Amino acid sequence: MAAPLIHIDDMADPEVTPELAAWRAGPPDFPCPMSADEVLASACAATGLEDFGEDTGFRQRLGVILDALYADAGLTRGGQVFVLGQAVRAMANRLRIEDLVKRHPEILDMPVERPIFIAGLPRSGTTHLVNWLSRDDRLNSLTLWESEEPVPAAPLTPGEEDPRIARSAAYWGAFGALVPHMAAMHEMAPHDIHEDNELLFMDMNCYNWEFSARLPDWTDHYLAHDRTVSYAYEKKVLQVLAWQRGERGKRRWLLKSPQHMENLAAIKAVFPDATMVVTHRDPVDVLRSLTTMLGYSDRTRRSRIDPPALAALWAGRIEKLLRECVAQRDAFGPDQSLDVLFHEYMADQEGTARRIYRLAGLDLSPETEARLLGYLAENPRHAHGKVVYDLEGVFAMDTASLRERFSFYYQRFAVKQEN
Repeated sequence: MAAPLIHIDDMADPEVTPELAAWRAGPPDFPCPMSADEVLASACAATGLEDFGEDTGFRQRLGVILDALYADAGLTRGGQVFVLGQAVRAMANRLRIEDLVKRHPEILDMPVERPIFIAGLPRSGTTHLVNWLSRDDRLNSLTLWESEEPVPAAPLTPGEEDPRIARSAAYWGAFGALVPHMAAMHEMAPHDIHEDNELLFMDMNCYNWEFSARLPDWTDHYLAHDRTVSYAYEKKVLQVLAWQRGERGKRRWLLKSPQHMENLAAIKAVFPDATMVVTHRDPVDVLRSLTTMLGYSDRTRRSRIDPPALAALWAGRIEKLLRECVAQRDAFGPDQSLDVLFHEYMADQEGTARRIYRLAGLDLSPETEARLLGYLAENPRHAHGKVVYDLEGVFAMDTASLRERFSFYYQRFAVKQEN
């Protein structure tokens, strides 16, 4: 049976319900605005800790993020509070990581060997691919709730559900109630496998900030500086997670993020034995989906929604990401990397998995293959409905101009133009 079509016809002018108005206003008791020093002090107060470890430049990056945040005139107070809350949470996580490593220095001896990275444009199948391959229990992967709080705030009680799971479920449940069609575009469930760029939050070098606000000055700063130091910090967080998992922590890591596409050289420097899988999809079709997802969620954080401005911003951001990818792609040679074209992946998912397994040097036993195929059967595409995208109408983008703009990418990779 065909998936029901979802038309979002109030993109630019949604009805502001009392619940949406409250979300836009943010919690009245949350301090806003905050300086970088106040964010750090709030993290210290929340944890009772003070040592953030070596300053890898995260303090400066935090200041740049906040300056860019307050320059975004269309963001509501609630939108600012969300980013500030993310920053406080990230710094609290960093404090707990440093405290745990200080008490257990053996954590830094934990191996992070031959990790498998999946990189690809947003909306290019990376989430589906990583959740699918994570069914292989020989691999370590990262759940949403664990990425949000890698180290528990207090000792866990045996036999009881981890409170971090409940906090994640409560937040995303409330957000999902405001934007019910989001599940059809990108569902956020605590136990789903998530992006490891969340770990880069703890070094203030995650491109996810850009999904929550218009931060062009931050983007320029981020791209102008080397990100290797932040991937080194991600490795430390992976060591912490592996140590907490005990014997399970010795498994190979399976990681994914669109951000990796523009950081291939940094990943190779920090994880020289990594396997890199890069997915490729027509960037015009990526923009159709991405702008709709971001424009739809903007109702929770912006007083005025401007779909054309959003699309123009992200067309430029995707171009920057793709140019970095083309420039850095040869950091990984053919013995360690694989390019996966979206249309080929959709046509032959099982064949794609076999190619990845051969590249990674993993055998694909009948038992493992059955688990992987079970995921495909349980998670069909468009299970929550199929969103109808209108890049040309709602977002006022010219497809032909975009294709000319992205010609350098089409010339480098044999991406199928979808529409």
